[in-house]
This record gives sequence, C-alpha cells and structure tokens, in this order.
Amino acid sequence: MRQLNILIWHIHGAYLTAITSTQHNWYVPTRPDGGEGYAGRGLDSTMPDYVHEVPADQVQNLDLDLIICQTPKNYQVDRFDILSPEQQQLPVIYLEHNTPEPHPTNSRHPAADDPNVTLVHVTYYNQLMWDNGQTPTRVVEHSVAIDPTLRYEGRRNEGIIVVNELQRRGRMAGFDLYEQLRKRVPLTVAGMKAQDIGGIGEIHYRNLHKRVAEYRFLFSPMRYSSLPLAVIEAMTIGMPIVALATTELPTVIENGVHGFVSANVDELADRMQYLLDNPDEAKKLGDNARALAQRRFGLDRFVDEWNSVFLAVVNSSESINSTASSIV
Repeated sequence: MRQLNILIWHIHGAYLTAITSTQHNWYVPTRPDGGEGYAGRGLDSTMPDYVHEVPADQVQNLDLDLIICQTPKNYQVDRFDILSPEQQQLPVIYLEHNTPEPHPTNSRHPAADDPNVTLVHVTYYNQLMWDNGQTPTRVVEHSVAIDPTLRYEGRRNEGIIVVNELQRRGRMAGFDLYEQLRKRVPLTVAGMKAQDIGGIGEIHYRNLHKRVAEYRFLFSPMRYSSLPLAVIEAMTIGMPIVALATTELPTVIENGVHGFVSANVDELADRMQYLLDNPDEAKKLGDNARALAQRRFGLDRFVDEWNSVFLAVVNSSESINSTASSIV
C-alpha cells in the first residue's frame, strides 16, 4: 500500500514504537509544556526518521490521510483544537488500549455510535466488554518492537514486576498483592517510582529488557487491565510468566506450559517458589513462552494487520468522498 501520513498522539511509548514499524509517515504533535498526549521533551532518539515531531500549532499545515486518537481527550478535545476544518473530515481510528471503566460491562465507549470512526481494540476481551454501540470495531492484538537478540538468563533467584507507579495505581494494578507476596518469595519492581516501594526504579526502555532478563520470572499483578505489554515483552525474550487469571491472560498463558496463572494467591506463591527452585524448568517454560510470542504477537503479523486496517479505513473514506462528489 502507499505510504500514508498519519497523526498520532504520544500516549504509550512502547506501543508507539511498535505501530510505527508500519513505516508510514508518522506525525506526533508536541507542546512546549508537554501535557497528556503531547511529546513535550522529545521522542526517543531511536525512533526511525519517518516519525516526526510537529508543534501542535503547525499540524494544520500537514497533508494528512488519517488521524489516530487513543484517549477520550484526543477524541473529544485535542483533534478539534489542533486540526483544521478540512482535517477534521479525515478518517479517524480510535485505538483503545484499556479495559472498560468505570464498570466492566456497562461502560459505554466514548466513540460508541460514531459512524465516522473505526474503533480498534488491543484484545478480544476489551472488544467484548466495552459497549461499542454501532461503531465498527476491529481487534489488532499487541506486539512489541524490542531488540530481537535479547534472551532470558534467569540467573537472579528472584521475580520481577514491571509496572509504573504501582503504589499509586493500587488494587487495580495489584500493589496489595506485591506487598503480600514479597513476604513469601523474593520479588522486586521496576518502573516509575518503584524505588519508593523498595524496587529498582525506572529503567530506560532501551535497557529495560536486558535487566529484566536477569530475573527468574516476570510476575504481572494486574487485576484488571488489557494484556500488559510487559508480559509480551518478557515472553518475547523467553521468560516464564506468573500472573492473575483475569481479563485476556487466561487465553495466553497455559499453566505448566508458558508459566502459571491463577486467581488463588497461595497457588501463585507456590508456583513462584517452584520456578525459583527449578531454574531448568523455568527455562523450559520460557522457551515455550517465546515460541508463543513469536506466533501470536510477532511484529510481522502486527504490521500486516495494522496496514490492513489503514487500507480499509482510507479506502472507505475515499469511496464515500467520491460518491459525495458524484452526487454534487
């Protein structure tokens, strides 16, 4: 397909790295003061040269094909603030990263019933649980763009959690479970403000997975979230996973094959100790996890599916515009 000019806000750095692997011309709006969705301090220097920062007040000068919103603010406020009237008629994709809030089944999506939007969910669980109304929806499952040469080592007899601001996010992110389980098995946390709760703090994304690979297993304490990227990243480097059997995770991790999932905290503690006591078995489960990540969450599949969505959305918009022109 032809190379498109796509505007996207800077919401999730890891996801931005993955989706820009589609190699279109990407434009990320910036503001001097930063702010939600605006790259105020600049993009990572490792981003490819077809990903461009553009001041928000200059977005109207761009020849765009497509707009991607990722938050209610992007969808309800930001696009009207920075797009020209003509750009506001361009096709819109709402990329939904999160599980429904405030209620898991009765939350209506901000883009519900908008016929001019394509709503893309990152898991089938999210697509199922959000009330999407009549808005057309698609699912493009996650992928990650990390160093393909990195491999699990597991030499540290300890588990690791990778969650930003775990304490602030509380029960939803599983802070209480971390506090409870670290009394029974050695666990640490990486991520923003992790040092405040006895963890190892924030590690730059380009160095994160090499550090994570040292630990025996990754534990995801998330009670309620989309499939965490930290889980897919760990699987990709060949690391066994221990996680709660909630949301999309039971469709990914098979007990005794890729790691362990359970809603029983005592069972989770026992499985963690098993991996600490049996490094060879941990390596075996990690190898299985990596094979699954390559099949289900591979970057080539991700790129192909996103390009399919882009093509369908742009072609549909062009067809509608052509029909409207003919009528006029």
